[in-house]
Amino acid sequence: MTNSPSKAQDLTVLTIPAFNDNYLWLIHDGVHAAVVDPGDARPIRDALAANGLTLTAILLTHHHADHIGGVPALLAEAPVPVYGPRHDGIAEVTHPLDEGDRMRVPGLDLELEVLAVPGHTRGHIAYVRRKGDAAEGANWVFCGDTLFAGGCGRLFEGTPEQMTASLAKLAALPDDTLVYCAHEYTIANLRFAQAVEPDNQAVALRMRDASERRGTRLPTVPSTIGLERGTNPFLRYTEPGIVHSLVTAGRLPAGAPPVQAFAALREWKNVF
Repeated sequence: MTNSPSKAQDLTVLTIPAFNDNYLWLIHDGVHAAVVDPGDARPIRDALAANGLTLTAILLTHHHADHIGGVPALLAEAPVPVYGPRHDGIAEVTHPLDEGDRMRVPGLDLELEVLAVPGHTRGHIAYVRRKGDAAEGANWVFCGDTLFAGGCGRLFEGTPEQMTASLAKLAALPDDTLVYCAHEYTIANLRFAQAVEPDNQAVALRMRDASERRGTRLPTVPSTIGLERGTNPFLRYTEPGIVHSLVTAGRLPAGAPPVQAFAALREWKNVF
């Protein structure tokens, strides 16, 4: 069933799978839509047509091809504004954004705040919607590949210091903030979380829930910031149990500073 284009509705976020494990996000009100990180144009076109929506904006978090690959094809059909990071080298961006910027999404009753969250790439940004920005609705964060459900992105361009600062910004958002990350990595991330913090019962419960959802091919995202703070080792790298696991595994010298613990944790996950 398609939505009638005659009347705007409350904002909704559609989950659009792409490639092997990407999620593209389509924010819409039943009439207009903005897409976040359209790595592939085809599923976006299909979702717009199926729901009777008109594309009014493109939002990008970083420059990797699986996040921007569909932009040229979408622009060829609808020359809409493209919002994206000021410092990530994306040629199609018409409205560059950086830390503290606020933007009103064309066609939608939606204002977003921009956070600079480098680490995965040098210029990576995230988009935050706060309840105070609208009469109704939830807190949202579209965080690309910085924060994942149960994990975080690899440090392809940034440093551990940058990534820990970026994750701290995201962890400081309200507990009920819905985390719209860009990949279905949750099961693999939680396996690692169980290995490094085996006594965390919240991780075990989350793994059970995530396994049930994936067993019926349902997405495990969005998660929430509160859930991430309780179960994501990359937000919990100073916890004594995780530090003990790192030291016991010979990956961290006793008494090392927290950022070194984070770096060791990320390196361990790279080969886990």
